[in-house]
Amino acid sequence: MAARSAPSCHLRLEWVYGYRGHQCRNNLYYTAAKEIVYFVAGVGVVYSPREHRQKFYRGHSDDIISLALHPERVLVATGQVGKEPYICIWDSYTVQTISVLKDVHTHGVACLAFDLDGQRLVSVGLDSKNAVCIWDWKRGKMLSMAPGHTDRIFDISWDLYQPNKLVSCGVKHIKFWSLCGNALTPKRGVFGKTGDLQTILCLACARDELTYSGALNGDIYVWKGINLIRTIQGAHTAGIFSMNACEEGFATGGRDGCIRLWDLTFKPITVIDLREADQGYKGLSVRSVCWRGDHILVGTQDSEIFEIVVHERNKPFLIMQGHCDGELWALAVHPTKPLAVTGSDDRSVRIWSLVDHALIARCNMEEPIRSAAVNVDGIHLALGMKDGSFTVLRVRDMTEVVHIKDRKEAIHELKYSPDGTYLAVGCNDSSVDIYGVAQRYKKFGECVGSLSFITHLDWSSDSRYLQTNDGNGKRLFYRMPGGKEVANKEEIKGVHWASWTCVSGLEVNGIWPKYSDVNDINSVDGNYIGQVLVTADDYGIIKLFRYPCLRKGAKFKKYIGHSAHVTNVRWSHDYQWVISIGGADHSVFQWKFIPERKLKDALHIAPQESLADSNSDESDSDLSDVPELDSEIEQETQLTYRRQVYKEDLPQLKEQYKEKQKSGTSKRRERAPGNSIRLHFVHGYRGYDCRSNLFYTQTGEIVYHVAAVGVVYNRQQNTQRFYLGHDDDILCLAMHPVRELVATGQVGRDPSIHIWDTETTKPLSILKGYHQYGVCAVDFSADGRRLASAGLDDGHTVVLWDWKRGERLSATRGSKDKIFVVKMNPYVPDKLMTAGIKHIKFWRRAGGGLIGRKGYVGTLGKNETMMSAVYGWTEEMAFSGTSTGDVCIWRDIFLVKTVKAHDGPVFSMHALEKGFVTGGKDGVVALWDDSFERCLKTYAIKRAALAPGSKGLLLEDNPSIRAISLGHGHILVGTKNGEILEVDKSGPITLLVQGHMEGEVWGLATHPYLPICATVSDDKTLRIWDLSPSHCMLAVRKLKKGGRCCCFSPDGKALAVGLNDGSFLMANADTLEDLVSFHHRKDIISDIRFSPGSGKYLAVASHDSFIDIYNVMSSKRVGICKGATSYITHVDWDIRGKLLQVNTGAKEQLFFEAPRGKKQTVPSGEAEKIVWASWTSVLGLCCEGIWPVIGEVMDITASCLTSDKTVLATGDDLGFVKLFRYPAKGKFGKFKRYVAHSTHVTNVRWTYDDSMLVTLGGADMSLMVWTNEMEGYREKRPCDSEESDIDSEEDGGYDSDVTRENEISYTIRALSTNIRPMFGIKPHLQQKEPSTDERQGVVRPPVSRAPPQPEKLQTNNVGKKKRPIEDLVLELVFGYRGRDCRNNVHYLNDGDDIIYHTASVGILHNVATGTQSFYQEHNDDILCLTVNQHPKFINIVATGQVIQQTCQPQHRLCTSGTP
Repeated sequence: MAARSAPSCHLRLEWVYGYRGHQCRNNLYYTAAKEIVYFVAGVGVVYSPREHRQKFYRGHSDDIISLALHPERVLVATGQVGKEPYICIWDSYTVQTISVLKDVHTHGVACLAFDLDGQRLVSVGLDSKNAVCIWDWKRGKMLSMAPGHTDRIFDISWDLYQPNKLVSCGVKHIKFWSLCGNALTPKRGVFGKTGDLQTILCLACARDELTYSGALNGDIYVWKGINLIRTIQGAHTAGIFSMNACEEGFATGGRDGCIRLWDLTFKPITVIDLREADQGYKGLSVRSVCWRGDHILVGTQDSEIFEIVVHERNKPFLIMQGHCDGELWALAVHPTKPLAVTGSDDRSVRIWSLVDHALIARCNMEEPIRSAAVNVDGIHLALGMKDGSFTVLRVRDMTEVVHIKDRKEAIHELKYSPDGTYLAVGCNDSSVDIYGVAQRYKKFGECVGSLSFITHLDWSSDSRYLQTNDGNGKRLFYRMPGGKEVANKEEIKGVHWASWTCVSGLEVNGIWPKYSDVNDINSVDGNYIGQVLVTADDYGIIKLFRYPCLRKGAKFKKYIGHSAHVTNVRWSHDYQWVISIGGADHSVFQWKFIPERKLKDALHIAPQESLADSNSDESDSDLSDVPELDSEIEQETQLTYRRQVYKEDLPQLKEQYKEKQKSGTSKRRERAPGNSIRLHFVHGYRGYDCRSNLFYTQTGEIVYHVAAVGVVYNRQQNTQRFYLGHDDDILCLAMHPVRELVATGQVGRDPSIHIWDTETTKPLSILKGYHQYGVCAVDFSADGRRLASAGLDDGHTVVLWDWKRGERLSATRGSKDKIFVVKMNPYVPDKLMTAGIKHIKFWRRAGGGLIGRKGYVGTLGKNETMMSAVYGWTEEMAFSGTSTGDVCIWRDIFLVKTVKAHDGPVFSMHALEKGFVTGGKDGVVALWDDSFERCLKTYAIKRAALAPGSKGLLLEDNPSIRAISLGHGHILVGTKNGEILEVDKSGPITLLVQGHMEGEVWGLATHPYLPICATVSDDKTLRIWDLSPSHCMLAVRKLKKGGRCCCFSPDGKALAVGLNDGSFLMANADTLEDLVSFHHRKDIISDIRFSPGSGKYLAVASHDSFIDIYNVMSSKRVGICKGATSYITHVDWDIRGKLLQVNTGAKEQLFFEAPRGKKQTVPSGEAEKIVWASWTSVLGLCCEGIWPVIGEVMDITASCLTSDKTVLATGDDLGFVKLFRYPAKGKFGKFKRYVAHSTHVTNVRWTYDDSMLVTLGGADMSLMVWTNEMEGYREKRPCDSEESDIDSEEDGGYDSDVTRENEISYTIRALSTNIRPMFGIKPHLQQKEPSTDERQGVVRPPVSRAPPQPEKLQTNNVGKKKRPIEDLVLELVFGYRGRDCRNNVHYLNDGDDIIYHTASVGILHNVATGTQSFYQEHNDDILCLTVNQHPKFINIVATGQVIQQTCQPQHRLCTSGTP
């Protein structure tokens, strides 16, 4: 049992030692509360020097590398590294997330800066283009993005004195940006003769268009506009890493260890040299400086933070220290005092006080340190070095006792024996040496059993044995002190170990995830008293397990904060704290251990919320979970909804196949048929894998979904209206609070959510582009303005939408397990909850992200699978239904209590004005009071309670309830079996809608002279349906096996049914009672047909490639048709009943003589002349045209010909129902196409009088009835698409002009070298960037290489005799672009002017004077032009051009006032 649940104790981060100085700049500031904000590893730290207290922001999942402070100095923005890095904006008081900005940068976020009023944030990425991105951070929305530079950008800043201007700098460049609309346009700074072109590391903007920047050589460059006007030489003697502007002036800090203060005009005030100060040292390098009033904060390369008071500037105060270069591996704790010792590759050993949170001693060694140990009496400290030596120091004064070098490779682990007499030293050369402490560390023994480097050691309590782990994961035992290996494991059995730090061994089996490398876990430490184990791994995670931890995949609590690998972890001597150290992040974390008994008092402290779960109970194995999943839920979690081919893929597939098919399409093809069909009624409701998808509308109609159809059912008139906008399975449905609009989400590669009106069945909004594979849950907010959705991708993305504007507001990964329900908080539109497999999470919106917290179960239970959820009467209260039949009651994120509600899962839950209603797998509907204290009433769904007016028959008592809704005095219930029932409050139940249950439906037959049809399905039922106005199921019979085909006899009295086990039966068509049954085959019976006329013979086709012919009168088998190479798919009789036409899975068309079954060869020309009693075949010349271009990836499953032999209906694998003219000769015939089924259509049949077409959906289990509308019967409907897969030439050519224009390619123009590289700046104002040719050294005709002169002449040119280059001004343009453009001439100013375009110029031509003025911001051909007609925007014109951009022809749109 021990490992099956996570330990109930908890760790809380109490202190972080260190500061990230390496590879970061400008990351240290004072907040408004005079606290200091900085970061280390993956944690944002807010440190109060007054109280000596730290607060932590832990919303990041990897190293933080950039930080910016909001102008009001309360909010902080931090950016991280990673594959999908994000930016968090958080509050420095509460350390809670305010906004998350994501989905734009890759690799990392290098720089951040807020603008003057703090409304916008700019970020720079670490991608190859160093993208610059501007955000409206409150809304989490990107406003603009542009490639930053080809080389690294080190700093970016808004110009605080000019709106919409920014400056960025980096490797050998500085750029001045302007933001106009959503376009960011850069101009490169001109270094000219004033200074060398070099790397600029930092910058600050000042008044009068001045910018100050710090260069790599220690100079300060002063810019006006984009020109370098002067340099302040030797400001520092080496690179200037940081520049900070404040009210008093500027502070700069550099690699030379100096801080310089400057006034507002950049005249020097003072210098502070930290290398000369008390705590200074040679090589100190300043990375960050912040000046506020009389305090200066300085961050150094070596992870220190100094605070300097200006009037005592020679006494800097050291407020934070940490390890620096190289990795940090050595950690030891003092045996009697609250002290920790760490040693690192920076060659320093440091002793930290865990009580005072301070460094109390430091000593520099000769070599990098890799391991440490303190003797039991706390006097000696042993340090293992990277060069194979070890040194022993006195803890008291850090003086050396001995230095011994017996090995050449690093000493990775050493430990003193519990009695203090020996020291065991483990080396990377796979040996362990034993030294005697009292004998001045004389060598006593050697352990040489390992074949790999030694990773961990533990002594037994009596100091007689040593256990080791090595790099191969082997665990070995040795006798001490000689070092002889213990071969007999029995000897070890009773040994008690003094400490447990080994990662392999029975006691720690459970710490290993199912699939992990033996070196993933770096360190372990057991706490025998608290029975917990702490581990540190390569993924930056600290985990708490129960101890001993025997079973693989044990549950744990996990804590994040370290960014990369955590190298070591130890309990303090009194088990009050856990100390962990990060390898690459150089940081030391101190965690407070909160035992179980104290947890109850700490409940009011909410777990730290974060985007990556921290403090979560998790496990890598679901096997260790106690409750088995309910069978229905188990089935549902297995469904993936992935398709081989999505309908979105069709255009691409067609293109691919078109090339191959070019030759074959010369035949003239038939038109599409004149008839069309219209969806009339659908039998079925999707209950088997969906929940809460059934509602009353405002007018009392019922809305639900089946297959790809949204259905609005009028129960008074028994009619249906349809929303047919989806093209694949609908999986979820939500009702708008006004009850007139519905949102539905579907399956798809890029699945869409449709919001549509139930009255008009027209879409109001379609949302796409964020989910993958499918949308499994949707919900509207209480005000109806927002919509939340959850997807089926691997991360189960949760998205919040402003659906009217089609705008995504926020998104996040929801859970690694499937989500079943998403619910918006009715009181706070920014909050929502999701629930699903083993989790419930409570979310709040933060800008473009959502911050989630897992529901905290505490001692009240375990993490159950949640099937339904609903909010209660305050924003804090929530209720969820579990897979075991309980209702959980939540306050905020805490479980308050559970109530037993049903036997089996609670699938649906609904809040009423006073109270709740729930429905479960047990088939019971329960009404509850408003606090789930009392169950007020229950309704059992039973056949006995069915009211007379029901539209069908209930198949079983207590069907599993999947959806419940209340309204109009009734309870509406949807069941797993595809039934919709209306329960009257007084008890009677009316069945309204019914379909087949789970399993595919293939068998379909229409009656020879009545409007009824029969279906048979894998759900083991045979059903008879009425197709006339009553639309209901007339009869049903349960079968012993599922079936795939059925057929009425010609007189309509008998019904033959083929079953999946190879048997078939004949039943009375009225009573469905057996007449006779046979069992001659082992495989599925795939088609069954009575011969025409008297129905004397019955042909029975099976999947084992035979057709048996039976004489119906004598009930004997009279013939067998052999010779098919694959399973039989379709069988048809000729009109005389003498010949069978057969299709097989190998696409053969075969003919057999009846009744003997002899195979016949019929030439294709003759086959056409034969008159067939029915045509359901899909092969042959007559229906060659029904196969699409992509016939290889898509099968046609069924066809059926009308009795007048003019229209052929087909059903295919992609869910399309198509109508063709018959015969459909020639390839790729034209057709009309209808979408309503989601996946394969398994069967289609016309009724006896051709007035209706009945179609079956295989996996969607629906039976659809379509009315046949004759030619000219009525207006065209939107779903009638006359199409074909290929347009061949003779289908109507274009006019020659149209053809020519259609073939123009603008790509060639756009891809040739751009003569005028422009980004919206006029040529004479712009700096010339080297063209592609120049970069590659191509010589072009000579043009002046001198940089164009700015308007005001540069001062240093005065003495020279050069004349400035004259400017050319465009005066007149002849020409107008009419050859390939339309509607591009307009009157302006009441007819005084004409506006048009030619080449890349927009022209305003004055009719009276003949003069022209020009808009010249485009840099390539303009292709279109329009004028804004709105009175508010007079003379605003938009023009669109061709543009070159990374080899993709793209189009750019400019909007401007007239030139």
